[in-house]
Amino acid sequence: MNIIRKRASVLVRALIVLIAVIIQLTAMFLIVTLLHEYATWFYLVIEVVSIAVVFLLVNDSSSFNSFWIVIILVLPVFGYCLYFMWGRKHKNSKFYKNYKRISEKGREYKVQDPAVLSELTEMHPNKAQVSRYLIHEGFPLYKNTSVKYFDVGEKKFDALFEDLEKAEKFILMEYFIVSDGEIWQKLKEILARKAAEKVEVRLLIDDFGCLVIDAEKIRHELSKLGVRVCIFSPLTKDVSRFTFNYRNHQKIAIIDGNIGYTGGTNLADEYANIIERFGHWKDTAIRMEGDGVWGLTEIFLEMWELSKGTEKLNYDKYRPTISVDAPGYVQPVADGPANNPDNPIEEMYTHLITKARDYIYFTTPYLVLDNRMSDDLCRAARSGVDVRIITPRIYDKWYVYMVNISNYGHLMENGIKIYEYVPGFIHAKNIVSDDECGVCGTINMDYRSFYLHYECGVLMTEVPAVMDIKEDFLNTMRVSQRVSLDEWRNRPIWQKCVQWVLRIFSPLL
Repeated sequence: MNIIRKRASVLVRALIVLIAVIIQLTAMFLIVTLLHEYATWFYLVIEVVSIAVVFLLVNDSSSFNSFWIVIILVLPVFGYCLYFMWGRKHKNSKFYKNYKRISEKGREYKVQDPAVLSELTEMHPNKAQVSRYLIHEGFPLYKNTSVKYFDVGEKKFDALFEDLEKAEKFILMEYFIVSDGEIWQKLKEILARKAAEKVEVRLLIDDFGCLVIDAEKIRHELSKLGVRVCIFSPLTKDVSRFTFNYRNHQKIAIIDGNIGYTGGTNLADEYANIIERFGHWKDTAIRMEGDGVWGLTEIFLEMWELSKGTEKLNYDKYRPTISVDAPGYVQPVADGPANNPDNPIEEMYTHLITKARDYIYFTTPYLVLDNRMSDDLCRAARSGVDVRIITPRIYDKWYVYMVNISNYGHLMENGIKIYEYVPGFIHAKNIVSDDECGVCGTINMDYRSFYLHYECGVLMTEVPAVMDIKEDFLNTMRVSQRVSLDEWRNRPIWQKCVQWVLRIFSPLL
């Protein structure tokens, strides 16, 4: 019954957009037919209002707003509807106020050790700049943390299940997609058994990501087994709520506060190549142990409180109890639509691009860039930085793949090398730069990740795992095909037309 109500709720939201389109067409019809004598003046009034809204958006200086400017000017009525649903901040909403309150509470527990920052600044003044920015945004820099990198999802799940078996105090897990299969059945058995052993077990899942399996069914089943399940932004909660487009894309697992995982893998069999959906599923993850795990734990605790709304947690009980003697520095980061237009993760990407000296490599399933990031990448390449990007050859969403391709040309014309992963679908979200810095997390290079989703990742500096990320990138590149500029220019006319249209709506894809 819940799954029926949920899908009905999704249909209602789709109908909202459909109604907005009908209103737009109706308004234009009335202007042309019934109000033809005053059509010019009527439309002029609409355009004046549109320009006023656009003026506010321009002053907001967000690259995301360029999309809304186009939509509002071209389709005033329809554009208004979409903008007020998905484009503007709902600062007076209960959800937004809770987010700000919980973020302020979280800052009390995220205190930077000045000695750690001083060490990094002395070693790498160039790289320390991005860390100082992230510290200012509430994400401390840590040392004494070991990092293990997994170049495929199956290795991550093997290690995760082994660590879960050893949990003694608590397990905190947060995932976007849950799908029934071997991975979910094994995880469910472990969580139920640990809950029976009096280990505190919490699972935070996104309602939209669990459409197939039904999040309410998961909560009902696991709650009876002693597992605390929380659903982020239930789709059936309130039809009038316009934050349904903002999803929790974070993926975190914490064991006893001392071990933490993040990366691209969800709780489904394709992420471990148990089943095949789009050829070989190439995904990555990291395992941290030591002081830096607290950064991931704190991200989870904030999202749990945001999702529950009323429950207030004692953060201190989840702190790490061990410190690992390991080289390098880690900085867990998170972001979400409540931060628009000042997004820490997007700014981190910009910092890494502009500060790269020799090379910067990216893997991403989706390449839907705004003008600012595209220009930063091109400027780096023109300055002699080796910029390479690997995207999928086999896609999961044809329309996003079309937008991916449409972005290739400008990048390649400026010297950026684009590769497509041939064996299957690459879902990995990594950065590696100058043999010094790396990022592994949930962040796609698209509007959704930078503006509409709650995301997380870890910035690593002088951590040995950075070289593992580089080696994996080069190995992946060897089984990928480089896209040529001539090939891109000679693509079919129909494809160019479709891509041009899709690019207009790329922030909503």
